[in-house]
Amino acid sequence: MPLSRISWIVTVGICLLAAALLLLEGYQGYSGVLLAVGAAAAVNLR
Repeated sequence: MPLSRISWIVTVGICLLAAALLLLEGYQGYSGVLLAVGAAAAVNLR
């Protein structure tokens, strides 16, 4: 597995984790932004 793919997987994972934490704290707007960033990063995993 190339290093670039690993870095994108880590980026998506961090975005999903941060979005979940923000959602639990009640920051819906910020968690939505992080989900969108994570989705954009996930496009690079194809």
